[in-house]
Amino acid sequence: MNRIDTIVAHCKKKPEAATQIQAACRAALTAGSIIRTLYNTPHDITMKGAINLVTEADVAAEAAIIASLQEDAPGIHIIAEESSKENPEAPEGTAWIIDPLDGTTNFAHGFPFFGVSIALLQDGIPQIGVVYCPMQDELFAACRNTGAWLNGEPIRVTETEFLLEALVATGFPYNIHENLDMVLSQMRTILPKVRDIRRAGAAAVDLAYLACGRLDGFWEMDLQPWDTAAGWLLVTEAGGTVSSFSGQPYSPFFPEILASNQPLHHLLKDLLK
Repeated sequence: MNRIDTIVAHCKKKPEAATQIQAACRAALTAGSIIRTLYNTPHDITMKGAINLVTEADVAAEAAIIASLQEDAPGIHIIAEESSKENPEAPEGTAWIIDPLDGTTNFAHGFPFFGVSIALLQDGIPQIGVVYCPMQDELFAACRNTGAWLNGEPIRVTETEFLLEALVATGFPYNIHENLDMVLSQMRTILPKVRDIRRAGAAAVDLAYLACGRLDGFWEMDLQPWDTAAGWLLVTEAGGTVSSFSGQPYSPFFPEILASNQPLHHLLKDLLK
């Protein structure tokens, strides 16, 4: 049984969800194959901002994802990074939330830490979450109230209880010049309290790594919904907690996220707020 079949089998008691997670996994793998093919080729780079890149891989991967989803799960509204405006409003009903290449700057520089992120929201609540890391061939998937998996195997967050034993991650916003004091303040507050901090540049992958126990916590500000929608479900289905910096219920349409295992969440929240 291949990994998609294994994931679908975990969701067999929810037939609609099984169809949807199969569609999301197929679309993510298709996009990942395109990204992998383009990785070592010269890139066509355009700019959405001073340091916000778009490459030919973003555009090609998004087109492939949309075509795949429309074939396998037609009739569902789509919000995708390269074809949607920034800061979209939370949709009513069911919607796919897509980041065809989270970590574009890494991709453009040949740094192999990036992923495809696909989530299905129902009235703002994630039902399906898939993150695929094409260079590592790692397929993370989650189905609401069913579990989270890496290449078909169940995953869980860590049980780390003390900040000094925690490896945490963060990211820097594209408008770093407007938020530099806040970002540096957060780093000064948290870095002395933890084992170390990683800043690898792909929020969706950071959240997937948190879900499978490679990280203990993650926070970032000024994100877009496609950065976190899938990872949100991965973390919660793997036993973790996701909120705003102040501990309020999370929404990917709110531009800050704090995610961690349960023992560390209130400790990180107190530092951030």
